[in-house]
Amino acid sequence: SFAVVFVLQYARVWIPDPEEVWKSAELLKDYKPGDKVLQLRLEEGKDLEYCLDPKTKELPPLRNPDILVGENDLTALSYLHEPAVLHNLKVRFIDSKLIYTYCGKYSIVLVAINPYEQLPIYGEDIINAYSGQNMGDMDPHIFAVAEEAYKQMARDERNQSIIVSGESGAGKTVSAKYAMRYFATVSGSASEANVEEKVLASNPIMESIGNAKTTRNDNSSRFGKYIEIGFDKRYRIIGANMRTYLLEKSRVVFQAEEERNYHIFYQLCASAALPEFKTLRLGNANYFHYTKQGGSPVIDGVDDAKEMVNTRQACTLLGISDSYQMGIFRILAGILHLGNVEFASRDSDSCTIPPKHEPLTIFCDLMGVEYEEMAHWLCHRKLATATETYIKPISKLHAINARDALAKHIYANLFNWIVDHVNKALHATVKQHSFIGVLDIYGFETFEINSFEQFCINYANEKLQQQFNMHVFKLEQEEYMKEQIPWTLIDFYDNQPCINLIEAKMGILDLLDEECKMPKGSDDTWAQKLYNTHLNKCALFEKPRLSNKAFIIKHFADKVEYQCEGFLEKNKDTVYEEQIKVLKSSKFKLLPELFQDEEKVLSPTSATPSGRVPLSRTAVKPAKVRPGQASKEHKKTVGHQFRNSLHLLMETLNATTPHYVRCIKPNDFKFPFTFDEKRAVQQLRACGVLETIRISAAGFPSRWTYQEFFSRYRVLMKQRDVLGDRKQTCKNVLEKLILDKDKYQFGKTKIFFRAGQVAYLEKIRADKLRAACIRIQKTIRGWLMRKKYVRMRKAAITIQRYVRGYQARCYAKFLRRTRAAITIQKFQRMYVVRKRYQCMRAATLALQALLRGYMARNKYQMMLREHKSIIIQKHVRGWLARVHYRRTLKAIVYLQCCYRRMMAKRELKKLKIEARSVERYKKLHIGLENKIMQLQRKIDEQNKEYKSLLEKLSNLEITYSTETEKLRSDVERLRMSEEEAKNATNRVLSLQEEIAKLRKELHQTQSEKKTIEEWADKYKHETEQASMQSQMHEKIYRGLLVSELKEQNTLLKTEKEELNRRIHDQAREITETMEKKLVEETKQLELDLNDERLRYQNLLNEFSRLEERYDDLKDEMNLMVNIPKPGHKRTDSTHSSNESEYTFSSEITEAEDLPVRMEEPSEKKAPLDMSLFLKLQKRVTELEQEKQSLQDELDRKEEQALRAKAKEEERPPIRGAELEYESLKRQELESENKKLKNELNELQKALTETRSPEVTAPGAPAYRVLLDQLTSVSEELEVRKEEVLILRSQLVSQKEAIQPKNTMTDSTILLEDVQKMKDKGEIAQAYIGLKETNRLLESQLQSQKKSHENELESLRGEIQSLKEENNRQQQLLAQNLQLPPEARIEASLQHEITRLTNENLDLMEQLEKQDKTVRKLKKQLKVFAKKIGELEVGQMENISPGQIIDEPIRPVNIPRKEKDFQGMLEYKKEDEQKLVKNLILELKPRGVAVNLIPGLPAYILFMCVRHADYLNDDQKVRSLLTSTINGIKKVLKKRGDDFETVSFWLSNTCRFLHCLKQYSGEEGFMKHNTPRQNEHCLTNFDLAEYRQVLSDLAIQIYQQLVRVLENILQPMIVSGMLEHETIQGVSGVKPTGLRKRTSSIADEGTYTLDSIIRQLNSFHSVMCQHGMDPELIKQVVKQMFYIIGAVTLNNLLLRKDMCSWSKGMQIRYNVSQLEEWLRDKNLMNSGAKETLEPLIQAAQLLQVKKKTDEDAEAICSMCNALTTAQIVKVLNLYTPVNEFEERVLVSFIRTIQMRLRDRKDSPQLLMDAKHIFPVTFPFNPSSLALETIQIPASLGLGFISRV
Repeated sequence: SFAVVFVLQYARVWIPDPEEVWKSAELLKDYKPGDKVLQLRLEEGKDLEYCLDPKTKELPPLRNPDILVGENDLTALSYLHEPAVLHNLKVRFIDSKLIYTYCGKYSIVLVAINPYEQLPIYGEDIINAYSGQNMGDMDPHIFAVAEEAYKQMARDERNQSIIVSGESGAGKTVSAKYAMRYFATVSGSASEANVEEKVLASNPIMESIGNAKTTRNDNSSRFGKYIEIGFDKRYRIIGANMRTYLLEKSRVVFQAEEERNYHIFYQLCASAALPEFKTLRLGNANYFHYTKQGGSPVIDGVDDAKEMVNTRQACTLLGISDSYQMGIFRILAGILHLGNVEFASRDSDSCTIPPKHEPLTIFCDLMGVEYEEMAHWLCHRKLATATETYIKPISKLHAINARDALAKHIYANLFNWIVDHVNKALHATVKQHSFIGVLDIYGFETFEINSFEQFCINYANEKLQQQFNMHVFKLEQEEYMKEQIPWTLIDFYDNQPCINLIEAKMGILDLLDEECKMPKGSDDTWAQKLYNTHLNKCALFEKPRLSNKAFIIKHFADKVEYQCEGFLEKNKDTVYEEQIKVLKSSKFKLLPELFQDEEKVLSPTSATPSGRVPLSRTAVKPAKVRPGQASKEHKKTVGHQFRNSLHLLMETLNATTPHYVRCIKPNDFKFPFTFDEKRAVQQLRACGVLETIRISAAGFPSRWTYQEFFSRYRVLMKQRDVLGDRKQTCKNVLEKLILDKDKYQFGKTKIFFRAGQVAYLEKIRADKLRAACIRIQKTIRGWLMRKKYVRMRKAAITIQRYVRGYQARCYAKFLRRTRAAITIQKFQRMYVVRKRYQCMRAATLALQALLRGYMARNKYQMMLREHKSIIIQKHVRGWLARVHYRRTLKAIVYLQCCYRRMMAKRELKKLKIEARSVERYKKLHIGLENKIMQLQRKIDEQNKEYKSLLEKLSNLEITYSTETEKLRSDVERLRMSEEEAKNATNRVLSLQEEIAKLRKELHQTQSEKKTIEEWADKYKHETEQASMQSQMHEKIYRGLLVSELKEQNTLLKTEKEELNRRIHDQAREITETMEKKLVEETKQLELDLNDERLRYQNLLNEFSRLEERYDDLKDEMNLMVNIPKPGHKRTDSTHSSNESEYTFSSEITEAEDLPVRMEEPSEKKAPLDMSLFLKLQKRVTELEQEKQSLQDELDRKEEQALRAKAKEEERPPIRGAELEYESLKRQELESENKKLKNELNELQKALTETRSPEVTAPGAPAYRVLLDQLTSVSEELEVRKEEVLILRSQLVSQKEAIQPKNTMTDSTILLEDVQKMKDKGEIAQAYIGLKETNRLLESQLQSQKKSHENELESLRGEIQSLKEENNRQQQLLAQNLQLPPEARIEASLQHEITRLTNENLDLMEQLEKQDKTVRKLKKQLKVFAKKIGELEVGQMENISPGQIIDEPIRPVNIPRKEKDFQGMLEYKKEDEQKLVKNLILELKPRGVAVNLIPGLPAYILFMCVRHADYLNDDQKVRSLLTSTINGIKKVLKKRGDDFETVSFWLSNTCRFLHCLKQYSGEEGFMKHNTPRQNEHCLTNFDLAEYRQVLSDLAIQIYQQLVRVLENILQPMIVSGMLEHETIQGVSGVKPTGLRKRTSSIADEGTYTLDSIIRQLNSFHSVMCQHGMDPELIKQVVKQMFYIIGAVTLNNLLLRKDMCSWSKGMQIRYNVSQLEEWLRDKNLMNSGAKETLEPLIQAAQLLQVKKKTDEDAEAICSMCNALTTAQIVKVLNLYTPVNEFEERVLVSFIRTIQMRLRDRKDSPQLLMDAKHIFPVTFPFNPSSLALETIQIPASLGLGFISRV
């Protein structure tokens, strides 16, 4: 056989193993035909002899190459057999943590292994990633199966089914739930009734009443269900229908150890404390017999009370009212209490219930039945014969069985009733077009004891397996026929004989039903009938050796032994009729409802036309007959009903396209990611996966397209073999490589290989590559060795050169050292002799110096004493002379003082007398004003000098304090050193005293022993030597002390420097940390700002979506109503137009606005947005409060003015020529004012008298003249009023200036007095008087100082108020941060609006002041012109008003007369719709707009707004802006999927917004304007809030542009960035065969990276052509690159075949091309490159080394833009394409996880590809002059004229 070729040395095979099922081993010796034993070595290193089967001589199955292990599709394996499948599933499950795997070329089966752990692979992002994808493109997933079913339903218009099967605990229910969630998310509902939510809400209800905890599963479904999800023609969910099968009723009354009853009972017990459940009289679950038998009432991690809340919420959502819910809970509580009813035996055949038995009493109260009746019929039964009926007591055992049967019956009927009501809630209101069915049914079961339930389950699985086999065979046949390959019949297992054994005539079910009809039928007799009928006649039926009450059936999966005991009872499902009658007579309304339809059981022939059976009929039914029926009629048995239901199910499935999900339970202990090979193999055999593998392996399992084959095996071809025709090339190569032509077949588009051929080709390819590698290694190693030899030779020569040089240098060094030693000896000897001579000489000199010093000191002491005595005498004599002088001087001064005091008193009396006279004041005030001014100036200068001196003083104090601190520290140090020095000097003094004593002794000895000269000389010589030594010691000691002090000083200095350095370092660190904190806080604030901006723009997006929805609904309503109103067109009133009307600030009064409101029809008020209404209301209250505050301030000012006026009246009148002049001028102005008022009245009278329509018509020339006159007169009046106000203010100021002068004298009198003063004495007296008046001036200055201090206090108060305002702002910010995000946004927006409004009001006031000054100057010019032409005015007074009207000459005084206005466009009000239509609605960006100035529509609209502003027509401005906004919205709604249209209007909206800012008149926006542009600013209206509306509109357009971009780019990204090979030949296709389903939608054409770049170029050129702002283009490019990066990374994370080294290189090359595009377009600073960082890091992660801890550290530091989940996912998915690459070890992945466990990042796996960055519109002023803009004729705007 072909396998023999591979069974050579080192080949790897699988051998059976009792523990691990299959073990891997390696062949140690080549196999030769005829060998009976194989020499093998196991993976753990143990050698083994494997004996071949002597009969079959089959070799062990070969192991696949490592490169094929871990495949997405089991049939892609080269060797298809059981061990290969098991190993592939284990590797994916354990190593890669992948729970889904396909099985079949068309992904026929999805194998799902229960991980027993929550995985993050079911979120909305994963659903979006799988939505719209072909099934083979992504990694296996339940969502991929659901998407394929949904897609085939839409494409083929054929109903679909998803069949989910598996053991209990394998995850069937969860898989079905996720499939339903996928449909609900992807399709949505056709109505607003949220049908998809109801479909999902049915799950918690059905789980609570149909699921229970078993030993294998905490949430095991104890019934089968088939849910049909209905769709309409647009494939949106419209409803659902549910069928149930074979509810496990026995669980209600009995639970095995460690199991529970149905969840709903425990949920009730957990919620017993709720007030509404008090009447149910529930308690702990351990109290009730029906809930405590399993001994495990609690499930870990499950809160039953919380689950009860979810169940009740789901019931409410599905329309089950609270009263019905309470009814259900009453019945369930009644069942629990019924289980606690106990029986007492009277004898062996009868029993009784204790009187007033509490459980039964509660049961009867809850059920509303009589206690006596129920107690009676629980202990008795009625027997009917042919002639009579009598009542018979029953035994205790029968009574308990009857009680349990009643409980089961009630629960089953309640289950059916709930299912029926769920179906009613999910019933479709419109016609169903198609459906997808989800079948969640039990898998094949085999236990130690198998009964009737297992028999029915395995019967159902036999039927499903037959249907599955037929489907697989059919698909295989279709594929061969499609590719035109000769079809060979594949032998596959057909289980029809087993089905016949069960359901055919005289089959097991027939015999069971027949035995149930027999009066004395029993399980034993039925077993005997089975043996007699089928034993030895049917090969699939067997009898156990040691039992006569059991039988064995050979099912497709395994042999199963069934125990006959209980079969008949369970099939009949009997319950006593009398008990049911008692329940039917209940006063509780819900209870009879459960039993009223019992007898309306439909037969299979009476099914509904749709082929479905109503749900409540398909479940288990009781088997009692009605009293009115004939006794011969029997109800259908459970087996018969189940067979009919199964036939209907199979009919439904056969009419649909099935999709299979096989759930596998990896272990029996619920351990996460633990794989038990034995249990897995059992389930794989049972679920048909291995049968699918066998069918695939029997034909041609491996299938390759010609291009894939050529790409992979190009290395096996020579250049001459490569032809232009790929198909012929592949044929030629295969004929050379594989000689047996039966091993492959050539189809139309693919090559088909038999099992093992791909492995053979891979071996040849690996050998070829290995040989090439060896050759490359040989050449490189030779080159490296030659390089090494050359390097070594060169190194040896260099070493020799250096060694020889070293030796020569050593010899020269020796010679130099010898010569140096001789020189050193010479100098050392000389030094010793010289030293001795110097020592002797120094001793001699020292003795001489001491003697001479002693003599000199004695002489000096004598001279010093004489000098000091002289000084003392001098100072004593001086002190005596000074004392005498002071006494004399004091006496003289005293006498002088007394005399001068007497003279001063006399002078003072004279001055007082003079001061009383008037003349005195005249003398004093000579030149007083000048003096005051001089003094004032001096005081100001002194104040300035004082302030400067204060500043200098403060600076000096600071420097002085720092210097004093330093000096203080230095003084302290010096003081310490001084103390040490003092100690040292004390020691020196003590030594000197000792020396002195010694000298005295020396003198005594010299005087005593003068006679002995020799001895004396000797003694003298010795004493001199001693003194010299002591002096030497003293000097040494002093030197040591000084050196110590110096060392301490240096140490202190170093410590000081160290401390200074530390302080400096700390300051630097503190500043650095503060800077870092500041940067971090700034970044955080920027992030918060972006988040807020993103939330706001998301709200805008949601608002626009709702607005579109509202418009669509309104259009639909209009179409439905279809009642046109003639002559009246109604425009849509949208939110933005309402908002714009609200935000527009005009000066219209309520009286003017009222008629406009009255004209609006009432229909327009209907779609009023409540949020907008509340905002308006809030704004109105704020404006009222502002108005009230302004009114209060005005009243306060008026009161102040009145008080000032009263004070002025109290003051004495001022007499002077200036005041008289001012009063005369005032009177003159008032007279002119009266005159102008008279003229105005006359004109008004003339208008009222002349009532002809020609004259008074608004358009008549006379009317215009009158209006002009009226405006000129009113302006004149304003000028006069302003002049009066100015004069009044001047008068007040003059009064205040004159007031201080009145306290002394009048200025004119002073001038006269100065002339009178002629003699010098008076001038002198005046001078003296001025001195005295200085005091008065000082007092006045002090008062001024006080006033200045008061002003200073007021300024401080203002500063304090500003601080309080700042604190208030901070408190508001803190409060906003504590609020939830939505309220925070609302509060911050509201606060920002009020702040901006206040600022705007202040700015408006300033602007008004400036305008007033401008107008005042203009009006003054006009006044002068009028005074010149006063004569003409006098003549005009004599002309009648009629003549004035007829004469159109007077408009000389019109204020808007100037014809210098430019940059404005004028249009008529009625042409507004035409303007919007031609300029917005019908403008084609690709046609007319290409040749226009960028942003021309925006400029035209703004110039129209300018003209309306010039006319001061707020209605026109409002109407134009509203129509513009609505027009842009309409055109975007109509052509919103066209990129050019959206880009064009985004550019124009931004330009319009910039124009409104540039010409708003605000200083911040006028910086870059030319003087001419500043003249074009708006004058009358503030459109700031309209700018906000336009900004919101621009945000909506930007988001629409992003959606259009995304829709265009989405199909290109995966193909261009991942699938297309930009670098040819780098990534060979992995030998996985063809995984894509042929039934999927055909590709529309492959996209490449060039396609993406071309599209980017197109987008960029269009945006530039439309004149979009460069900053906005950068934001769009950043968003595009984010979409590209996110979509590519998401697909990479969901595709195992893309995670390889070569693919990483392709991605990095593609990213570099995108970066190159950014550089070409000068967009590198747009932030687009940063958005690709996660993709770049993922590509690097695919390429880096992944082995050691250092590699793990490098990966953790490199991949900072990827989350932990993404890094681990990429490592798990990493797949080698060639044998030279290595898989990532599980230990390495665990290391990465350990290193990243502290990283705080999102657990989300996929990036949010729908995320839109918040957009900003930076102000971009235009340099284009408005007056130069020309309107092209192509726009059709001839009705507009330039002004």
